[in-house]
Amino acid sequence: MTPFIYQSLPTRVVFGWGKLTALAEEIDRLGARRALILTTPEQREMGERIATLLGNRAAGVYAEAVMHVPLEVAQAARAEAARLDADCCVAIGGGSTIGLGKAIAMDSGLPIVAVPTTYAGSEMTPIYGLTENRLKKTGRDPRVLPRTVIYDPQLTVTLPASISACSGMNAMAHAVEALYAEDANPVISLMAEESIRALAEALPAVVRDSYDKQARSQALYGAWLAGICLGSVGMALHHKLCHTLGGTFNLPHAQAHAIVLPHAAHYNHEAARPALQRAARALGGHEAEEVGGLLYALNQKLGIPLALAEIGLPEQGPAETARIACASPYYNPRPFEQAPIEALLTRAWKGQAPA
Repeated sequence: MTPFIYQSLPTRVVFGWGKLTALAEEIDRLGARRALILTTPEQREMGERIATLLGNRAAGVYAEAVMHVPLEVAQAARAEAARLDADCCVAIGGGSTIGLGKAIAMDSGLPIVAVPTTYAGSEMTPIYGLTENRLKKTGRDPRVLPRTVIYDPQLTVTLPASISACSGMNAMAHAVEALYAEDANPVISLMAEESIRALAEALPAVVRDSYDKQARSQALYGAWLAGICLGSVGMALHHKLCHTLGGTFNLPHAQAHAIVLPHAAHYNHEAARPALQRAARALGGHEAEEVGGLLYALNQKLGIPLALAEIGLPEQGPAETARIACASPYYNPRPFEQAPIEALLTRAWKGQAPA
């Protein structure tokens, strides 16, 4: 067997339908008394409802989270947490909100209770990202890992089917790349394969019926596993491209991940063949099938946009993204090559199937 290192992450997980009611108890477990509730502007009403649920444990609601965590937004949130004398953050929403909680924690050390309402996976990782001058910089810091995560599938039923599908494919990207990460290990690979299987089965059912309780629970389960994968091993080409597309062009996070994933997997098809055979099986295909094609077909089935042009990438975007990504590459089983990566992104820009 190939030697490996496995490092588990110390996060408490509370999973179940209606488990939002455990939030006050989880804050008490942390020894906290003044929770700053974080949301996006669109989810302010939910934040206010949580504040009412928490009563005098709520220090206030800060509803200014936006995609890719611009540095100026992070600085304003840190100032608000200090002004309100908050001793913990409750981040309710997707990657934007949880990312803002991480930006506060990185500066102040405040513990985070994360309540995901999407399938982003950020809640299970010590990974943070900040965007400044059109460049998104990511890193790892144990201070930003949420101390507790409450997964309540009931909170996801109002997430529109189109967004649910993209968010679920975003989660699947974490699992696919974990299979061929530089520091992959048997434990995380098992979780990755199970995550891909759970999401591939659940997402079509979620798209058919947003209120399917079993499908929503299974999709959130798959996203939880994907988040563990993302937090436990390194990232590769797919995440580098999506971080560049988000930070430089401000593309919607989940949609960009969903569109790029088939193309990034195809790029690594030969270099990571055994790992991607496991992904093919988990997707319900034969291990000899090319994973990029299976993922592209799943995107079609889910009604996900297929073209980066459709979500706002300009025509010069593929060339600029390839240049930026190759200037500071992540590990990848196949080396970063600018011309092939630009070609990959051009196909994704047009909405074509992986070549």
